[in-house]
Amino acid sequence: MTGAGGWIVGLLSAAVAVAHVVICALALGVLPGNRKPSTAMAWLILILAVPFLGFVAFLFFGSTSVGRTRRAWQRDVNARVLDAVATRAPADGPSPGEHDGRDAPVGATAAEVDGLARLNCHLSALPMVEGNEVEVLPDYLGSIEAMRVAVAGAQRFVHVEFYIAAWDEVTDGFFTELVAAAARGVEVRLLFDHLGTRAVPGYKDFLTRLEGTGVAWAPMLPIGLRKGQVRRPDLRNHRKVVVVDGHVGFIGSQNLIEPGYDDEGNHRRGLTYVELVVRLSGPVVRQLAVVFATDWVAETGEELAHTLGETAAEPGSARRPETVAGVACQVVPSGPGFVTENNLRLFNSMLYSARASVSVTSPYFVPDETLLYAMTTAAQRGVHVELFVSAVADQFMVFHAQRSYYQALLEAGVRIWLYPEPYVLHAKFFTVDDALAVVGSSNMDYRSFALNYECVVLASSPELVTRLRVVQDDYRRLSTELTAEEWSRRGWRAAYVDNLMRLTAALQ
Repeated sequence: MTGAGGWIVGLLSAAVAVAHVVICALALGVLPGNRKPSTAMAWLILILAVPFLGFVAFLFFGSTSVGRTRRAWQRDVNARVLDAVATRAPADGPSPGEHDGRDAPVGATAAEVDGLARLNCHLSALPMVEGNEVEVLPDYLGSIEAMRVAVAGAQRFVHVEFYIAAWDEVTDGFFTELVAAAARGVEVRLLFDHLGTRAVPGYKDFLTRLEGTGVAWAPMLPIGLRKGQVRRPDLRNHRKVVVVDGHVGFIGSQNLIEPGYDDEGNHRRGLTYVELVVRLSGPVVRQLAVVFATDWVAETGEELAHTLGETAAEPGSARRPETVAGVACQVVPSGPGFVTENNLRLFNSMLYSARASVSVTSPYFVPDETLLYAMTTAAQRGVHVELFVSAVADQFMVFHAQRSYYQALLEAGVRIWLYPEPYVLHAKFFTVDDALAVVGSSNMDYRSFALNYECVVLASSPELVTRLRVVQDDYRRLSTELTAEEWSRRGWRAAYVDNLMRLTAALQ
């Protein structure tokens, strides 16, 4: 090509080359700022390899922030929460109802339990409180029925928050009770993640059924350019919380949907999700109410201060025989509204405090460097560490990223148990010694630490740990142990895919 056309092509080529150099130079100086080295390196590799595509991907997915306004609002909410719950932080000494470290269970000193409580209160403003009752609900249908029964007895308000919600044959009874509660004058509010729930077949029908029922509802983290709702598109509110009258609460891994997740592909494969939920009563329920209230006001602007009063005893019922009484509990919210990765700091602290045993159940175990070191260090200093994961994949990229860590875990002495097909072990909890337990919505992966709004409850109770170990014993009985010898025989193609997906896991 000659003449003007050749000159234009040459100019465009030079411009592209200059832009290439500028993008790469900026990436080298900008990406490492306020990011973990592994995350920054993953983005750098992508941008240096394919500068323009990598740059566009970074614009959409490079930031975990929900915006200065929302983060400032979260800090303000934390300050107001301290006043709303009428308590002081543990650093100022225990207030009435707070955990003071006395009667700490075997395997955890008073100082260690108090240290965890101080950490969590410093990060999320909620203290550890005594005098709670906890019931473990490992049965999928049983937990939905327990929530339905609680809603049927509601007199003042019902607050429901789930990542995925669907009105199907399994959840119909629960939603029917929500509608009935609203009809008798109970304040009923429902939050669901905008994208998580939107992906379920029948989403529009779901919204249509909610209209006119008296149930107030709102999607969480919606994206709408016309409304100025612009953020990284894959940020999620992954919490699963139910609060009834401030007396009864539920938290765990389970979504509000049938156990195949209304997914045709899952049904063809026969995949069924295995979950774990805990039913709570006592002062800690007030903290779940606070978490819901902060999410509700963020999405609707409606304040719910009238639902955050002192938690009275559960009315009209004696202690349920399945419950564990006298449990010290603390709710720990986390997510992009916080900059401190509250759940990751708690998990690491618990792992380093372990003396005899650690048992982790996480469907998506993709640790950052700190969590991997905490886990392997515990095993290397003689703690019995075990990890329960699924043998079958329901998410290709995460499943293979998770597998890339198995060799390091096995070499450190961590025992890995593979829960059999066609089940997806989706429960999220772990125990430390005979002392501590965490149950909630948080996985142990990059997404749950930085991108998802999560919520867990920390509990200090030997009896509760015993109840959870019964569930873990059942998992172990059904599972197959992955040995180092077996893992070493996997093919190079599988190893290549695992390592490639490990790189993508850090692209935050």
